[in-house]
Amino acid sequence: MTKEQIKELITTAAEQLTYSYVPYSHFKVGAALLAKDGKIYTGCNIENAAYTPTNCAERTAFFKAVSEGVRSFRAICVVGGPDGRLESYTPPCGVCRQVMMEFCSPEEFEIILATGTEDYKIYTLQELMPQGFGPENL
Repeated sequence: MTKEQIKELITTAAEQLTYSYVPYSHFKVGAALLAKDGKIYTGCNIENAAYTPTNCAERTAFFKAVSEGVRSFRAICVVGGPDGRLESYTPPCGVCRQVMMEFCSPEEFEIILATGTEDYKIYTLQELMPQGFGPENL
């Protein structure tokens, strides 16, 4: 992935913070998911008073893409923070990592955690989900 692609994903993910619905935690999260065909799918976190129906930004992006027939992904960028302030990295939760295991190659899929276009780290899904359970386990 080029530096320009990484910056585009970071900028796009940060733009999604404005759409977050977080009246309870006030912790906004935005995501930009890069499909292998080059299209970017976006997501924000959406809270619910019952808490369990809350949906993370990463899963929102994946579900948007999958609902449009896309099943091959290259990378995702995740940003977040209190009231949308990007003060530290916001890694995906375990449920989001499990969704990634369903659709992505753990060795190849990249997860970009960023606080800005010049401050980011890139991990593979394998690094964040060692010994993950995926379709090949069935």
